[in-house]
Amino acid sequence: MAKQDIKDLDWNNLGFEYRDLPYRYTEDYKDGKWQGGELTTDSTITLSEGAEELHYGQEVFEGMKAYRTKDGGINLFRPDMNAKRLNNSAKRLVMPSYPEDKYVDAVKQVVKANQDFVPPYGSGGSLYIRPFMIGTEPVVGVKPSSTYTFRIYATPVGAYIKGLQPMPYVVSDYDRAAHAGTGQAKTAGNYAASLLAGTQAHEAGYAGELYLDPREHKYIDEFSGANFYGIGKDGKFYTPKSESILPSITKKSILTIAKDLDLDPQETHIDINDLDQFTEAGAMGTAAVISPVGSLTYKGNKHVFYSETKPGPVTQKLYDTLYGIQEGDVEDKYGWVVKVDL
Repeated sequence: MAKQDIKDLDWNNLGFEYRDLPYRYTEDYKDGKWQGGELTTDSTITLSEGAEELHYGQEVFEGMKAYRTKDGGINLFRPDMNAKRLNNSAKRLVMPSYPEDKYVDAVKQVVKANQDFVPPYGSGGSLYIRPFMIGTEPVVGVKPSSTYTFRIYATPVGAYIKGLQPMPYVVSDYDRAAHAGTGQAKTAGNYAASLLAGTQAHEAGYAGELYLDPREHKYIDEFSGANFYGIGKDGKFYTPKSESILPSITKKSILTIAKDLDLDPQETHIDINDLDQFTEAGAMGTAAVISPVGSLTYKGNKHVFYSETKPGPVTQKLYDTLYGIQEGDVEDKYGWVVKVDL
């Protein structure tokens, strides 16, 4: 694949896809320690055909963004939380931890080296950053790898869903992750398990699918790539509490913002049969930021929330506050923003 030429980019219509930028960061682990990382221009990875990751899925990853500010600077949003979550995922997959300070520094190096590809302020775009770790030892028996590669690449992306457009979703008959499984780890297998359900949902005209808890198939868990929230008729912010969903950094941030907005946020079990209690609903995550859910279809019955054509007022306020902090337009009183020195 040819390197991305910046002249070929339409900042207002980037889409959400991989582009081969000039630089990425890489570091190998062997003999029980990390060997020292560096930026590289090589966007390929050479693996043995017996590599652990290819057969037993020993892989974890993160998703985060860099935002261009009005004054031309670049903001990261809570990169320390991504570092912590990567290590929590690695622990579940029996992989080595990666030093959190090195993680944040490596992210900064990748962003700075590719700074020309951070979309301009006001375009709605951002630089999506993908840190990941894979097991590389050739193995046949099922056991953890003894060698690993940690890598970070970046790609400019547009808004996952443009203009806060409410979208239709469907409740899936499949499970995303097993009870007491790897649902709380950001690992490839969870997403592979969602591909069939996602494909069927898209073919049926839905933006995506919502999963129920894997034990009782009664309580809302999450979407394939985002957490669920609802705004109750009582004015409170509700989001699922579950042991099989990914701990979302966006969700943690929104819970804090919701508290400051007097929405009395609640993490609790949400029965799929109680959708009538919500006046608004949405999906929240790094890619989606906040995306309103226009409707949710369950067992053939379509439930419409606030509107199928425009976001609700609380959803709009939450989005404006979070995205405003990320882009530097709203005061960051929480200390979430980390600036990249250019």
